[in-house]
Amino acid sequence: MSDDRDSGAAVLLSFLLGGITGAALALLYAPRSGRETREMLGERIREGAERGRELKDQALEKGRAIKEQVAGKGRALLDEASQYVDRQREALEERKERFSAAVEAGRQAYREEKAKTKA
Repeated sequence: MSDDRDSGAAVLLSFLLGGITGAALALLYAPRSGRETREMLGERIREGAERGRELKDQALEKGRAIKEQVAGKGRALLDEASQYVDRQREALEERKERFSAAVEAGRQAYREEKAKTKA
């Protein structure tokens, strides 16, 4: 995500530097009067500002979409982990019951053998 942010910042910085360079070259080589040039520059600056706002809005929307996607994946992983823990808990309970039954069967067999030897 940091790369996306850096990439967006690089694009915005490149856009701004290109605009400034273009404006400077326009001033140097403009066949227009000073007033016309200033009006043109003002228009270009407004266009650049509008484009900057559009880029910002696009970046915010993309960030929101990524946030939702990550949150959804996080919820899915949490659900999956919860199901895994539940399955393991059930398996452990089953093993515990089998072990208890085996111990009880061993005790019963011991009692029966002990009763046979006494008799």
